[in-house]
Amino acid sequence: MQGSAINDSQTVLGYAQEATASGHEHEEHPDLRMLGVVVFLVAESMIFLGLFSAYLIYRAMSPVWPPEGTERELLLPAINTVVLISSSFVMNQGAIAIKKNDSAGLRNWFIATAIMGLAFLAGQAYEYSQLEFGLTTNLYASCFYVLTGFHGLHVTFGVVLILAVLWRGRNTDHYSKESHFGPEAAELYWHFVDVVWIILFILLYLL
Repeated sequence: MQGSAINDSQTVLGYAQEATASGHEHEEHPDLRMLGVVVFLVAESMIFLGLFSAYLIYRAMSPVWPPEGTERELLLPAINTVVLISSSFVMNQGAIAIKKNDSAGLRNWFIATAIMGLAFLAGQAYEYSQLEFGLTTNLYASCFYVLTGFHGLHVTFGVVLILAVLWRGRNTDHYSKESHFGPEAAELYWHFVDVVWIILFILLYLL
């Protein structure tokens, strides 16, 4: 009986040591959350690449582009472009602030970015209301609404991400120099949205 008890104790001790070792190994695993964000953005890039490729093929096959009845307005989209690109620099200031443990700076810069993102969306909605062509007017019109609408959806999601960071950061100790995945992921996504818009602006409005 005594030998059996000793064996049982050794077995329990062995399980405890394995569990402890597994816990240490788990704690030493690298943080792969940012890699997940990058993979997600690569997947989104493939979707936009497909849409851009289709647009360029349609453009190359058309004798006149854009077709008659789809006159392009440049002023408002250009203003929207300046607003969106500027917002990336504004957001970057927030990311820099939190790396200095400046929670107030993070909130202020991210609030400004959210406002600029909403201004971009408002400008796009106003542009839609002023256009003289609809979704089914011709091939260019269909491409225009699909591309700008899909991008606008991404901007909307980006604003939601920013608001989520602001909500979670309402406690001044939630983000810090050592722990700032939320702001960093939101910033990376916002830069992606800006780069896509630059390409889209060139294709739809300038070429």
